[in-house]
Amino acid sequence: MFKPPRPRPLNALASLIRAISSGDGNLLNLLPDTAYCMDMGPLGWSRRSTYIVNQPDLVRQVLLDPEEIFPKSDLMVNALEALIGDSIFVSSGATWRRQRDMIDPALTMMRINRAFPSMEAGVADSLASLKRDAESVAPVSLDLMMSHLTADIICRTVFSTGLEVSAAHDVFDAFTLFERSVAQVEIMRLVTEKAWTKAPQKPEVLEACRIIRKHLGDLLDRKQAEQGISFDDIAEALSLAKDAEGVGFSREELIDQLGVLFLAGHETSASALTWVFYLLAQQPQMVARIRAEVEELVGGGPITFEHTKKLIFTRNVFRETIRLYPPITFLPRVATRNTVLGTRKIRKGALVIVSPWVLQRHEKYWRDPDVFDPERFSPDRERDIPANAYIPFGLGPRICAGAAFASIEAVLIIASLLRSFDFSVLNPEKVQPAARLTTRPTEQIFVRVRAV
Repeated sequence: MFKPPRPRPLNALASLIRAISSGDGNLLNLLPDTAYCMDMGPLGWSRRSTYIVNQPDLVRQVLLDPEEIFPKSDLMVNALEALIGDSIFVSSGATWRRQRDMIDPALTMMRINRAFPSMEAGVADSLASLKRDAESVAPVSLDLMMSHLTADIICRTVFSTGLEVSAAHDVFDAFTLFERSVAQVEIMRLVTEKAWTKAPQKPEVLEACRIIRKHLGDLLDRKQAEQGISFDDIAEALSLAKDAEGVGFSREELIDQLGVLFLAGHETSASALTWVFYLLAQQPQMVARIRAEVEELVGGGPITFEHTKKLIFTRNVFRETIRLYPPITFLPRVATRNTVLGTRKIRKGALVIVSPWVLQRHEKYWRDPDVFDPERFSPDRERDIPANAYIPFGLGPRICAGAAFASIEAVLIIASLLRSFDFSVLNPEKVQPAARLTTRPTEQIFVRVRAV
């Protein structure tokens, strides 16, 4: 009955005081204990009405949003504007539909059988790096390790080239600063400001966005400078995409859309895998079971695409990890007009929040919700999970297009790294989760790596 770390649930007032006094922008500290047992209700006190929705049929109604009442919240749109502009991740209505029609053909290149060689190449480089780490015995950042590996894989998938180590470090540092400092995770702003109040961003946040966009722009420009060479990859497909009027993306719009694919394709996976290896470091019997599964299925040979589909327990470890630590903690929406949701009247401007973190720990839908138990996804138990109670990749038309990609990538990484190396966490008792834009540890997790 291993219960990994989470903030202790408190009543609404105590949660608000804790969130404000901590000053670290950790939105998990703001969640009251009642959030984990209500179907739908107000989320503490704030100047604008804020509701959390847990009832699966209402979750579906909000995220499918057939009447387009609940677009992405103004808080999220404003938070990400400097980083990814009005791209497909935050746009709505006709703009979103135009972008989706242009991007959909490129996303076929994320099909697993096509992307798997990029995953294999990234994992091979990571194994070589881990061998050096094991020989040095010096602690290494688990967060940075997973960020570099997943960024390298998505970079190979999108741009047909690996990501240099220095660039990977720059992106990791910049995104970490961005998450911690972006104005929309300042608790007092969430509590005191009216709907559609646009918060100015700090200079260091804008600089972090500039660094990330510069690296993406350099990769794009390098490709486009190689005239006459066809790469047949996502970046090229997006560069050639046209809308119904025959208009393509400008350079800045391309960087917006590539930024979504790059960050969504590596930052969320890096977050999930950081938690996987932290959790498994506390559970040696599960590591042994993964190794036995890999040995029985694969032996000493390479792990193929077909193998990844059959490593059932390894897959379930990943699925249970993203139940407890979903990469995207909150899916905030804003009501664009007065409406009714369930039995509640929702006023224009209200925040309507679906939280995979809360929903996937809800007392009504999960037995022992805070226990790390991969067996809950075994065939005989998975059928007991209510529909729409497990949504780590979202739901509806905005569901993550890379869900299959992320799942196969995770299984390959977990199986490949664990059959060769042990990971020992330094000070595991100090690890705590934080939710800002993604679910990350409050501080980087450092590990020692040892060859098996």
